[in-house]
Amino acid sequence: MENRSIVSIADYSREKIQSLLDMAAEFEQKPNRKLLEGKVVATLFFEPSTRTRLSFETAANRLGARVIGFSDPKATSSSKGETLKDTIKMVSNYADVIVMRHYLEGAAQYASEVTDVPIINAGDGSNLHPSQTMLDLYSIRKTQGKLDDLNIYMVGDLKYGRTIHSLLMSMRKYNPTFTFIAPKELEMPEEYKLYCKEQGIRYHERQDFDEETLRDCDILYMTRVQRERFSDLMEYERVKDAYILRADMLSKCRPNMKILHPLPRVNEIQYDVDDSPHAYYFQQAQNGLYAREALICDVLGIGIEEIKKA
Repeated sequence: MENRSIVSIADYSREKIQSLLDMAAEFEQKPNRKLLEGKVVATLFFEPSTRTRLSFETAANRLGARVIGFSDPKATSSSKGETLKDTIKMVSNYADVIVMRHYLEGAAQYASEVTDVPIINAGDGSNLHPSQTMLDLYSIRKTQGKLDDLNIYMVGDLKYGRTIHSLLMSMRKYNPTFTFIAPKELEMPEEYKLYCKEQGIRYHERQDFDEETLRDCDILYMTRVQRERFSDLMEYERVKDAYILRADMLSKCRPNMKILHPLPRVNEIQYDVDDSPHAYYFQQAQNGLYAREALICDVLGIGIEEIKKA
């Protein structure tokens, strides 16, 4: 039996991405469709989460599925030393889909190899976050009317930011131009710059961040500096306020420019930006519901024609 797990969407074709985005658009029109009655979705969050966990659980509920799982591994047998393999195989006895966030890179890939139940990667360490990428792509297409030929600026924590790593890889078929803006300590890892070179993706690196910098930007993707990824808190304190977006920096932006952020924010976007027509991060989070409904259906083999009929 084919394992339809979603560990990464880096290798998805344009047609596959288009299909998933079209499914998300259908769900935006009508989120409540009882396509999964009798199904069980397990959410296993070995790392803290608010938006991702709640939107996956809401998506499952709106599709008519039951939800089981945990958001605190200390309350599970993993705190007693149970291996990830045993946890996955045990939960596979109860669920039709497993949504998993884990602090180790590669954990989702490993989980998909030890079970026939589809795994949806909800973030593995600083590696990838494919469901966030789907809602990002949906947000970009919705606000720009296309995915091709866009100037995408990524700002902040580019070293540990799994959301921007996933987005970068997923955009390779759309001829983007990336601008990476980060302090030296948090610059884009060499492996992703090498990926850009291998895939013919244009990118620039810079450290300045002002209204002139943003003049040619279509999508401004802000990220927080993730304290939980730092073993040295002195280093965190040095870089945490490196880039702060203020409303007065948006005066020269293109009319179509939209600001995305995977949230939560700390202080990298000031509150006066929230009222700007460029701000889109809260709508972006709302789009997560529709994208995750599409992903759950996809791993269970439910396509857009079936969705339209529901």
